[in-house]
Amino acid sequence: MPELLFATSNAHKTLEVAAMLGAGWQVHSLRAYPEVTLPEETGTTFEANAIIKAQGASSALPSFLILADDSGLEVDALQGEPGVWSARYAGEGASDADNREKLKASLRALPTPPDTPLTGRFRCCLALVKNGQVLHVTHGAVEGHLRLQEQGTGGFGYDALFQPIGYEDTFGLLSAEVKNSLSHRARAMAEMQTWLNENIQA
Repeated sequence: MPELLFATSNAHKTLEVAAMLGAGWQVHSLRAYPEVTLPEETGTTFEANAIIKAQGASSALPSFLILADDSGLEVDALQGEPGVWSARYAGEGASDADNREKLKASLRALPTPPDTPLTGRFRCCLALVKNGQVLHVTHGAVEGHLRLQEQGTGGFGYDALFQPIGYEDTFGLLSAEVKNSLSHRARAMAEMQTWLNENIQA
């Protein structure tokens, strides 16, 4: 059974990726390697940061097949913010709740009519690396609307504020099965899984 190291300590993301890849893969996270410290995300794009993380983990664990992601929320009315700063929108070390509170405050401060839809999207970039070499990169996005009130406690990050197009509920309320079928990470993973199946499992 092929193994994959997902370059994150985020248990939610790791579970999502493991579920998407299925039982044919063993997916580990950096929780099993606490001595590994990822470099600072200094890129200005999701792709740059995904590659920084993947290559950083690869430098410490060169024999591993390593997958890293960078993802975030873009709000059109905020000129694309929080974007690549999604995880630290409220500052370094900010919690998910801190980031959601700042986003809600930013949205409420917008000079837009109350019935104007707040459009945006989640974006994800995945980078696959081994021995420091970038093997493949994929992208995914899901469009939707932002809510000013949180709905649901599922998921993580900004999920409770994001309502994907075609649904009446946010990712915070939708089931994991639904979210994993249409999320930005699911779409990037579908492409990555195709590549992995053709080049790694063969």
